[in-house]
Amino acid sequence: MAYDAGTVLFAFSLTLMAGLSTGIGSALAFFAKTTNTRFLTASLGFSAGVMIYVSLVEIFVKARESLEAALGPVQGYLMTTLAFFSGIVLIAAIDFLVPSFENPHEVRDVEDIPDQDLKINKKNLHRMGMFSALAIAIHNFPEGIATFVGALADPALGLSIAVAVAIHNIPEGIAVSVPIFYATGSRKKAFSLSFLSGLAEPAGAVIGYFLVLRYITDTLFGVMFAAVAGIMVFISLDELLPTAEKYGEHHIAMYGVVAGMAVMAASLVLFA
Repeated sequence: MAYDAGTVLFAFSLTLMAGLSTGIGSALAFFAKTTNTRFLTASLGFSAGVMIYVSLVEIFVKARESLEAALGPVQGYLMTTLAFFSGIVLIAAIDFLVPSFENPHEVRDVEDIPDQDLKINKKNLHRMGMFSALAIAIHNFPEGIATFVGALADPALGLSIAVAVAIHNIPEGIAVSVPIFYATGSRKKAFSLSFLSGLAEPAGAVIGYFLVLRYITDTLFGVMFAAVAGIMVFISLDELLPTAEKYGEHHIAMYGVVAGMAVMAASLVLFA
């Protein structure tokens, strides 16, 4: 498969945008007196709805079509299924390797963090922020590949994935910047570290580019796309929805999920 420079640049730009949205979370942590938990809950649910729907309805189907064309109906479907669950295993293994108390998705309301964390000594608080940044970078790397490959396959699909990932990266920015700020007193350092942690996303895109450019075949494309679907479903179920539940009401999160699915379905119909 050959891709023109414009398509590759567009895919990389989307991935960069999604990754650097951690900076939005960092800014919110400093400039918002309180967290709009209802809006954040709905947004996280919306992001989960988009990612689940597009993974199962669009990405998995495209992967299956590609693999069935290369391997035949039976083996193609089997390979798609195996690749899908391999993606889940990969991201689950990454998640397992991140200590739970330093997991970037164990976030709290912005207004609650100072009173709680100032009781912890600054050395431990700084360590928590640094580990959160590292954990986010590890999590964002496969997400960067997912966004980039999705945008190469279909720019409209890539845009949908990028928006969903960007929303999901905002609370991660909060998780990095707040402990660093209260440990060092430096807004600049906290914002910079949070912002830089998002660069793992475009780094994943660069790796994805060289994989696609040098080794892509219908079979490899199908396997990668199916794995991407698995990664996105796991992120939605393991990270987005639990975080949304922690921030606010269950029903608001679910309304967000349904809205995300509906918007994604409408966009796929309109751009089919």
